[in-house]
Amino acid sequence: MLLCEIARIQRSSYYKWLNRTISENEKLNEEILEEIRRLYDKVDGIYGYRRMTMNLNRILTKTINHKRVYRLMRIAGIQSVIRRKGKKYKPSTPKHVAENILNREFNAEKPNEKWLTDVTEMKYGASNKAYLSAILDLYDGSIVGYVLGNHNNNPLVFRTLDLALDANPAAKPLFHSDRGFQYTSPSFKRKIEKAEMVQSMSRVGRCIDNGPMEAFWGTLKSEKYYLNKYSTFEELKKDIEEYIQFYNNDRLQKRLNGLSPLEYRANAA
Repeated sequence: MLLCEIARIQRSSYYKWLNRTISENEKLNEEILEEIRRLYDKVDGIYGYRRMTMNLNRILTKTINHKRVYRLMRIAGIQSVIRRKGKKYKPSTPKHVAENILNREFNAEKPNEKWLTDVTEMKYGASNKAYLSAILDLYDGSIVGYVLGNHNNNPLVFRTLDLALDANPAAKPLFHSDRGFQYTSPSFKRKIEKAEMVQSMSRVGRCIDNGPMEAFWGTLKSEKYYLNKYSTFEELKKDIEEYIQFYNNDRLQKRLNGLSPLEYRANAA
């Protein structure tokens, strides 16, 4: 055969390979790769090999090593489509300032012990802006309240807090934010005091003081927002709502023992 001659392979070796019995290891690799492709399509390509491994170990009967998943994804040319964008810090003139009580202690022993919050900007259409306000529970990383609006103002963050408290009526967490004008206003301070919360704030220009919240913005934007173009506010809102639903209920996290935030929260209850 011409190809055997070009590759300098004996014909007997070719026929031996052609008639070989596929090993159990090869069969398992094919099964894993098929499941990888299915999951990859399901989540629009946002999973890297680590998160893919967690999902595979939940679905398949055998425990799969992350190195194997990485190798198979690389061979198949499958990689995460996410990318990162940094956040620019915009200084503000605060009216009410709280101490950094949280002090980067990002672990919580129970739900509703420590909440983080922030507002991030998104764009749609030619040059329209939308603002997403969210509150994250440090216990499980779940989003306990969020609002997408067209204006970055006090009602946006007030409504976010109201929704979080409606969903968790007995919550009295340590409430941490940056020093944005909404969180330093006297009216927001009164809301915090009425809810019997203790307020904490990041230091000036120290985004890392609110690190898990910043990390969530990066995850949401990399896995959803940056992958799409939005013509209308409604299109953007639909995707944000779907992603947060996915993040809370279905996005498995290694630090939560391979559970989603709400699965981990349910175990605590």
